[in-house]
Amino acid sequence: MTESLIPPKCPGCGGRLIVVKLVCGSCGTEVNGEFDVCPVCSLESPSRELFDLFMEARGNLKEVQRRLGVSYPTARLRIETMFSELRGEATPQDPVDVLQRLGEGRIDVETALKLLSGEESG
Repeated sequence: MTESLIPPKCPGCGGRLIVVKLVCGSCGTEVNGEFDVCPVCSLESPSRELFDLFMEARGNLKEVQRRLGVSYPTARLRIETMFSELRGEATPQDPVDVLQRLGEGRIDVETALKLLSGEESG
């Protein structure tokens, strides 16, 4: 039997998935019901991989930074975004991205301030 990761969302509609059956790989015992998946299992792939890296680094952000090959503020922002996603909160925006979009005229100053403060996402 090949094991795979639980998809974070329904591939059809993007809704929340519920586990309804667990099977023992050794004896075949089945447990049926409705079970929530762990919060980490609900992370999208990049965040799930970052969580694994964070755990391997034992929470050491300098080590995460080194392994990702990014600046410390970028590593910290990615970790904060991952934890916000786990808590179901709006994810912090990358200040460089917000400023770039502001400079290109794709967003106005008010929207940029809301994005940077976490009042608005995306």
